[in-house]
Amino acid sequence: MTVGPVAHGGHCVARHEGRVVFVRHSLPDERVLVRVTEDRHPGFCRADAIEVLEASPARVERPCPYSGPGRCGGCDWQHVDPAEQRRLKAAVVREQLARLAGLDDVAVVVEELPGGPLRWRSRARFAVDRNGAPGLRRHRSHDVVVLDDCPITVEPAAQAVLGRSWPGAGAVDVSIDSAGAVTTSRLDRTGRPTSSRVVRPGGELPEEPVTRAERRAGGRDWEVEGTGFWQVHPAAADALVGAVAEFAAVRPGETVLDLYAGAGLFGGALAPTVGETGRVVCVESDAAACAAADANLADLPHAEVWQGDVDAEGLRELLEELGGPPDVVVLDPPRAGAGQAVSRLLAGTGARAVVYVACDPAALARDVAAFGEAGYRLAGLRGFDAFPMTQHVECVALLVPAGPAPSGG
Repeated sequence: MTVGPVAHGGHCVARHEGRVVFVRHSLPDERVLVRVTEDRHPGFCRADAIEVLEASPARVERPCPYSGPGRCGGCDWQHVDPAEQRRLKAAVVREQLARLAGLDDVAVVVEELPGGPLRWRSRARFAVDRNGAPGLRRHRSHDVVVLDDCPITVEPAAQAVLGRSWPGAGAVDVSIDSAGAVTTSRLDRTGRPTSSRVVRPGGELPEEPVTRAERRAGGRDWEVEGTGFWQVHPAAADALVGAVAEFAAVRPGETVLDLYAGAGLFGGALAPTVGETGRVVCVESDAAACAAADANLADLPHAEVWQGDVDAEGLRELLEELGGPPDVVVLDPPRAGAGQAVSRLLAGTGARAVVYVACDPAALARDVAAFGEAGYRLAGLRGFDAFPMTQHVECVALLVPAGPAPSGG
């Protein structure tokens, strides 16, 4: 079959005898031979391109020997030139905004981050098979492909897990921090951590088996749990902080609400700009992340950390306790997005700027639509290739109250 346009999910769309076929390991306009891998729905099926009959000019040799049809499912675009990967991701963001938010004219550029397309992943979870061998799962499968290396993972982190035996484990989390310390955390088959270990550069072990990881972003040092949430790409945190600060344009005396705040990255970066009469409130549900945020923001007297859920009920209580509407809202929700209820409540505050950090273009588009229905418009968008070789893309969107576009730039 001849392959059609790229779609959200790491595949391209083709048609065969009236049915949609989602084809992995292909590129738009290629002619390929496919093998159906999943056929459970009357309207579509899934397939792998197992032979390329007419190749796209953007097709390249896969740098990872474990990538390809029926093999490791960790990457989607190993067969694609990195510049074309970014163009495909931009096309997906545009398509999702058009289809789900009704915005047909959004200009999207996905920006390259420093460091190249390999050895960028500083945090990963590797599955472990019944024999204790680590690897990654096949696409849409529980089968573990045993690996000796993962070329997108920072080498010391990959070496700390792969090529070793992990008897009895269900998975192993690993991360490497800005100082080169590698943290591994063994998980049982229910996903619960059972033990952790930290190795510092030179092989030194700390006195305690669990420690916080050191991170650097936005001109500040940060601490998080060893394998706790932090942007996976080493350059992503700085890039996102810059984009958030640019869109927020915080003024002295303003109140900033930082939702899903994690270790306080965005709130901490914006706190110095609110001045003595301003206020930054960071809201996070996870107790360990709140503890890290408290430590990270201790030298910023205008920043506060509140523990609580960012759902409709929790947000109503939060806004009441805040004592007045925020001027700026920053939110970095999980992959599923903030949701319609939270989006509408935030729009109801009348905040002059809502800066939305998104790791899923479909969730972003749904929430942009909800904000649009509540009187906000998309005024800015930047995309970042924070996950090379995969379908994933990080976006930062600016939403402002709808009205005449400002003049003069």
